[in-house]
Amino acid sequence: MLLQGKTVIVSGVGAGLGHQIAAAVVRDGGRAVLGARTGANLAKTAAEVDPSGARTAHRATDITDEAQCTALARLAVERFGAIDAVVHVAAWDGYFGGLEDADFTTWQQVIDVNLLGTLRMTRACLPALKERGGSVVIIGTQSSVAAPSQVRQAAYAASKGALTSAMYSLAQELGPHRIRVNTVLPGWMWGPPVQGYVQFTAHTEGLAESEVLDRLTERMALPELATDGDVAEAVVFLASDRARAITGQSLLVNAGELMR
Repeated sequence: MLLQGKTVIVSGVGAGLGHQIAAAVVRDGGRAVLGARTGANLAKTAAEVDPSGARTAHRATDITDEAQCTALARLAVERFGAIDAVVHVAAWDGYFGGLEDADFTTWQQVIDVNLLGTLRMTRACLPALKERGGSVVIIGTQSSVAAPSQVRQAAYAASKGALTSAMYSLAQELGPHRIRVNTVLPGWMWGPPVQGYVQFTAHTEGLAESEVLDRLTERMALPELATDGDVAEAVVFLASDRARAITGQSLLVNAGELMR
């Protein structure tokens, strides 16, 4: 029960990682306040992870809108009296390509969501976090430190890399208030997006899905992909008091594909 009595905001709750984090928060005794752009997804997740409704709250939230970020933080305080942690899952990861084919208007939109949106949501939570300290956990990506050969997502990787760099400054700035700031860097992570990639690649290349998976796992020290649930476990640890002396750190959750 690592999060017993703690209130955790989770942004970007959908069918994958956000759902798993919300479930892990409730399982470990916490109260989960859920935000995402699609209200129906939030209601579905809340009902599944907390059928009683006693330990979840949710509000449709677009993190590019500062007022909506403030409203989500206010909901947490009004419903549960505090904010102990905020977990940033919300991201735009559906834009593909590199430099030569870049649409920089879209790049700016990716940065507005992934970098500035995370900072907006964090700032909205600061008044409550400062009252008794807490944790900020950012979901980054392994591709920000090692570009994958299979998929080119330069804008996504660059925005997440900037966010990891910002983490160091935030950890220094917020440390005196006993607010810790850390990043989890998933690699290939078995969940809805990667399942879709495997199915699409198998179909277009005439391969069995197991062959596509073998290509992904052949560089990993452990012979299987990490899952959304594995990443959620790392998040719960960093959000908990067990990690009270850890700040300004990046934790790779990638089955040993990249070691640093």
